[in-house]
Amino acid sequence: MYILLSAIALAFIGPFLILLSAGLKPPGQAVFSFPPDIIPRPPVLTWVAEAWTAIPFPRYLLNSVIYVGVMVPLYVLVSALCAYPLAHLDFRGKNLVFFAVLSTMFLPGEVMLIPRFLVVSQLGMADSFAGVILPGLLSAFGIFLLRQTFAGVPREVVDAARTDGCHELRIFWHVMLPAARPTLAILAIFGFISVWNSFIWPLVVLKDSSKYPIALGIAYLAGITGTDVRTLAAGTIISIIPVVVVFMLMQRHVLEGMRGAVKG
Repeated sequence: MYILLSAIALAFIGPFLILLSAGLKPPGQAVFSFPPDIIPRPPVLTWVAEAWTAIPFPRYLLNSVIYVGVMVPLYVLVSALCAYPLAHLDFRGKNLVFFAVLSTMFLPGEVMLIPRFLVVSQLGMADSFAGVILPGLLSAFGIFLLRQTFAGVPREVVDAARTDGCHELRIFWHVMLPAARPTLAILAIFGFISVWNSFIWPLVVLKDSSKYPIALGIAYLAGITGTDVRTLAAGTIISIIPVVVVFMLMQRHVLEGMRGAVKG
């Protein structure tokens, strides 16, 4: 079993190791060889420095930090606010609304590009930070995940809070959110990865390159460097370091969040 699991892990880690190796190899060492030679001799940071200066890397990183810092908290909050009434409030058409939300999960994201772009253009938010941020605040996956978690909270707890005089927003804030903390953490991780790696929607809605996120910046770097694999690999490594750091800091919440969603 351990041999099988190690082979599966190597299949996923292998491409990343090759990418890391290509970004650190000296000029005299071949990038592509068989069998793969993934140990740089010696490691150099030349290509990292070249990637950093070839494009406005700091600006693209700052843009992605802005997008993440604004979108992820609002994305989690909006998903939770939509999920709570679907889990613990009774109103006409609740199941219909829930199934309508779920149905959007079966649509390819590309199908919604044109309607979203038309709406954003009509609102005058094209080529702006708001045009990138606002359409990404609502997620059927986030609503579904939190709805399942909220549904796992006993109704007796909610009824007791109402009997004590708590209004719905106070129940949501003091009862539901603490109970869903692991799920909120995993949703924040998924949201962070999604926003940090977002490419298609910013490409559609943005014209000004100074507003590009890091994923578009890497595509811009690929166009500049052409066949310079080392510089492109170094730039890609820089762009994924924040994702790896955030995931490592919050990885203990992943299994807890998934366990809570399945239980719910």
